[in-house]
Amino acid sequence: MFATADPLTQVNVVMSELMGRTPTLPLKRRGTLLIVDDEEGPRLSLRVIFKDNYDLLMAEDGPTAIELAQKHDIDVAILDIRMAGMSGIEVLERLRFVRPDIEAIMITAFETTDTIRQALRLRAADYINKPFDLATIRAAVNAAMQRRMLESEIHSSAEKVHELLGELQSQKVEEQIAKTRGDIYASIIHDINGPLTVVSGFIQLLNKRLNRASRLEVEDLEFIKERLRIIERQIGNCIEISRRYLGFLRHQANEPMPTGVGQLLNDLEQLVRGHPGIQENEFRTMPPAADVCVKINGTDAIQILLNLSVNAFQCLPQPHRVIVGAEILRVPLNLAEFKDGPNDRFLNVESLDNTAPLVKFWVQDTGPGIPAEVLPKIFQPYFTTKGPRQGTGLGLNIVQRLIKEGNGALHVHTQVGIGSTFTVYLPGAELVK
Repeated sequence: MFATADPLTQVNVVMSELMGRTPTLPLKRRGTLLIVDDEEGPRLSLRVIFKDNYDLLMAEDGPTAIELAQKHDIDVAILDIRMAGMSGIEVLERLRFVRPDIEAIMITAFETTDTIRQALRLRAADYINKPFDLATIRAAVNAAMQRRMLESEIHSSAEKVHELLGELQSQKVEEQIAKTRGDIYASIIHDINGPLTVVSGFIQLLNKRLNRASRLEVEDLEFIKERLRIIERQIGNCIEISRRYLGFLRHQANEPMPTGVGQLLNDLEQLVRGHPGIQENEFRTMPPAADVCVKINGTDAIQILLNLSVNAFQCLPQPHRVIVGAEILRVPLNLAEFKDGPNDRFLNVESLDNTAPLVKFWVQDTGPGIPAEVLPKIFQPYFTTKGPRQGTGLGLNIVQRLIKEGNGALHVHTQVGIGSTFTVYLPGAELVK
């Protein structure tokens, strides 16, 4: 038995798929299986095996199979090689014209070197001898269907990215942003750069995994699906960021969807683990003992924590430690305890919704700390102490803006030679069960 269906050819369209995924997941379809055999017994046996798993189409000869393929979207075909009239090889060759991406499994009671060679040429996924056992045929069809579903998702998502691009291109926003175009564009690019950096890292992992594989095993498929799920969320973040900026330009207010603190930290950890900025630095998260929601858009919350984390990684070229934690505060803050000084800055106190419960996030690093003369400047747009290729000077400015829009506050405590802690306070809400 062999597998020659080549998902490696899909690598070039993976980025298109990724850029098209929306935060709303489509309903999973069952998949359509075409069974082609001129003997009724094998047809009925295969029907019994797969009727509960897939939508089935049955054909007793080649012309019927080709006609069905012209009328229906078929994911996988099981083809008997020896049939009266058209052979299974001939049927597969015709099916390739109708459905180029179809997965095919060849079955035969008369295996020959020539038929194996022809099946390989037509990219058959598996070649199974009759009589076949139940486990073998189930495993072959399941693997082929998974590959086909993955390819289908890739193509479907590519269409979605074209729709999104069309939506963005159709917006006549030139007059509205004439005075602030440079800042708006820079902010969009900066905000989207984080998720796209993670996407790029996982694409490289997928490329390496696929390039090493001559065929996809179950563990390979699980590896791919897990990474695609992570990438899917990051592309969803990119789409949400672009739409929120468009809403801002149109003066449209979006009601934030409450997001659990635990989920935010999980998403952040996946983002950071795939970010090249982590390099050899130590990173860990400390979730709260209990969980609540933050009353801020989930994408904005992730952007705040990711920008602060990346900033913490970049504060020192040598390996150091970054910790991100959260705590639930059941009483309002005593604002009198917060005083600006050489080592401290407290921002957005005037916009803080100081109503319990509050969510306290902190991002702590063991970097060099921030000098007293630099601390008042770090939230100014385009201010940076990094090299020309290491920072834009927008990250902390965007953090401050998002916190202010979320009715939160930010406290910075730093000590030269010891490190810095950025603490974010956001209004919370109890989880709805």
